Amino acid sequence: MKRDLNQKLIEWKNSQVRKPLIIQGARQVGKTWLMKNFGEQNFEKFVYLNFESSTRLKDLFIADYNIERIIATIEIETNQKIDSKNTLLIFDEIQEADKGLTALKYFCENAPEYYIVAAGSLLGVSMQKKHSFPVGKVDFLSLYPMSFTEFLESNNESRLAAEIKNANWDLLNSFHDRLVEQLRLYYYIGGMPEAIYAYIQNKNLEVVREIQDKILLGYANDFAKYAPNKIVPKIKLVWNSIISQLSKENKKFIYGQIKKGGRAKEFELAIAWLVDAGLILKINNLSKPELPLNAYAEFDNFKLYFLDIGLLNAMGGLEKQILLEKNAILTEFKGALTEQYVCQQLFPKSKLFYWSAPAGNAEIDFVFQKENQVIPLEVKAEENLKAKSLKVFVDKFENKNALRTSMSKFRKEDWLTNIPLFAAESIA
Repeated sequence: MKRDLNQKLIEWKNSQVRKPLIIQGARQVGKTWLMKNFGEQNFEKFVYLNFESSTRLKDLFIADYNIERIIATIEIETNQKIDSKNTLLIFDEIQEADKGLTALKYFCENAPEYYIVAAGSLLGVSMQKKHSFPVGKVDFLSLYPMSFTEFLESNNESRLAAEIKNANWDLLNSFHDRLVEQLRLYYYIGGMPEAIYAYIQNKNLEVVREIQDKILLGYANDFAKYAPNKIVPKIKLVWNSIISQLSKENKKFIYGQIKKGGRAKEFELAIAWLVDAGLILKINNLSKPELPLNAYAEFDNFKLYFLDIGLLNAMGGLEKQILLEKNAILTEFKGALTEQYVCQQLFPKSKLFYWSAPAGNAEIDFVFQKENQVIPLEVKAEENLKAKSLKVFVDKFENKNALRTSMSKFRKEDWLTNIPLFAAESIA
């Protein structure tokens, strides 16, 4: 498999101001594979440490931050010689090591010659607890589920993936039906690497669903294992409510839909935990779409999406025929799936918001900033080319950057541009 983030890792390796690198991301998005593959391809060797699976390693940094002692201990533990010039040190699940995150500061200050990549599934949660986080002493990258073009590259469609990235619309229009077929497949499989790999190996979608269910069970077990006991029941309530929240025509998150009488004060910590764990994506409403967008974000008015469309389908128990055969059974939920897909493609590249008119007569699914311009994006599940909300937005704010994404081919009109859904990630 190929991950786009690999190029960022190469740039990090070659940087003159390189610091220890932390890769953030939810469990099962492929962090371990990415780090090991990077080590195999770009170093003479790599030394892999998993702090979750070794009791001795968890205590590696407790005594002191003496780099010579730490390196010597790692060499004895792994029975490998570490040469700072040609060895990649991989610290996996680093949040499980006592003082592990703090130790990265001392590598940065006292031994910057070492190549260190660290990762952790719950780093976002862990960082909220640490009082001595190495601010300014580490670099960051975030890894998400595989995008649609990464799926294409893994599924023997590298040329089409390249043309999407190049926005070669004439050629893409010629292969429109083929790409839509691949997109519907991606809707079911999603972007979790294990699910994609299983499909590539045996083309068995039942095996894919078994993997998705296993991943969801693992996440549920994480709630009980890592979250504070008092908010675990609330995390489960929020987690299980997201699919019904997205099924509404108005997808704004409603606390009262979690349980009757639900309030923000009761569930905001549970939502924050899920966001920090990388398991949900939070999109805030804009009071007005002006630069900088973040200055006009309404943090108590938001939508929540899953980290992956395949997992969303697994939670809903959707059968493969419904998604792969353009089934008419899905109504509002078809829109939810499409929004989930678009959010998932854009979120790693842009800070996303949405906008809803105070009068309730229009809502723009996503708004983001690109090259100092405000870009409104309306999402359509099929080939419906109506764009009433987008027209309201364009007229109200005199915006000339209107985009719509749908199952239709690329077309540029007087006041908007339609981007095929299979090319959604090229928008940001």
